[in-house]
Amino acid sequence: MSIDLPRSEVMLMNFVLCSGPLDEDGQPHGFCTVTYSSSDRFEGHFTHGEKNGKGKFFFFDGSTLEGFYVDDALQGQGVYTYEDGGVLHGTYADGELNGPAQEYDGEGRMVFKGQYKENSRCGECWVYYSDGGCLFGLVNDDGEMSGESVAYIYPDGHTALCGCFVDGELIKARLAVLVYTETGRPRFEVTASSAVYSHDKSTSTCIATHALLPDPYESQKVFVTDSLIDGAGQGLFARTDADADTVMAFYNGVRITHTEVDSRDWALNGNTISLDEDTVIDVPPPFDQTDRYCASLGHKANHSFTPNCKYDPFVHPRFGPIKCIRTLRAVQKDEELTVAYGYDHKPMGKNGPEAPEWYKQELEVFQQRQVAPTGQSE
Repeated sequence: MSIDLPRSEVMLMNFVLCSGPLDEDGQPHGFCTVTYSSSDRFEGHFTHGEKNGKGKFFFFDGSTLEGFYVDDALQGQGVYTYEDGGVLHGTYADGELNGPAQEYDGEGRMVFKGQYKENSRCGECWVYYSDGGCLFGLVNDDGEMSGESVAYIYPDGHTALCGCFVDGELIKARLAVLVYTETGRPRFEVTASSAVYSHDKSTSTCIATHALLPDPYESQKVFVTDSLIDGAGQGLFARTDADADTVMAFYNGVRITHTEVDSRDWALNGNTISLDEDTVIDVPPPFDQTDRYCASLGHKANHSFTPNCKYDPFVHPRFGPIKCIRTLRAVQKDEELTVAYGYDHKPMGKNGPEAPEWYKQELEVFQQRQVAPTGQSE
């Protein structure tokens, strides 16, 4: 039966539903919406059943793929949008990713820049973390960041660890500096006398295999000396001027559970920080002393109700997922770095807030200062 209507909805071969004009053979011809048995949907231009021209796939999982089709295959620039809002801008040839590509997460931050060949990453690529660090190197045949000349670059954009990585994980590397050639290609100047750094994620009993090996980036940013806060012991200070939103230090430690922390005395929780809903990072004695542990120094930052820094998640090449100390505003050389410890201010029964005694006392003083101007004006 011939179909002369300019637009129609009919079931085609392979269980496809087409809404749009059909040719004399019943194939999509013109601008059509075609729904496949998988529940994927394509909206775009067809020529006698083949996609030709601008079009967009809507996949059943919520992702989409948009671009220009020639003879049923995506050609040139295409945009793939993941179900979580992330976006991949790539170059397609005969329907496959072949050429330069850039990828962004759901918040618009770049997470990948490099090349693809037949839908797999190839050549020199960049992988970016949301905390400001990144990886650079030649990927292997599986598109993984593996090899002897891969580098992790710290958030300053030039301090690096260059050496052997497997699928993005540090195996062994030395300190290096990232520089660029006249043509703009990255090059790493490795410090031959550098210590060797390796993946050293803590456990519930081991804080670090190399507890006295300082982090090379952190060493440029901070130092530890007596705090300017009465009774606070040691504190963390800026070694150089730093802009707002600068990573200054890292908070590594043994990994314990929230249950363990909640069940013990507050006196034992002086250097604990929540990593996620399952894990707490702790720097217990004697590792709270720098002559026993100095691989990271973030635990030395003291509390303030008006801090100049904050805790942020960080994926560290040595320590894995930890927290970092990041500036809230510009800080000056030799300025003490402080963070808000973030204990719960809400009353928890007869004892008031769920916090150590010193914190309760400081909170009371701070709250009194906050209301003092109002009381004086009355």
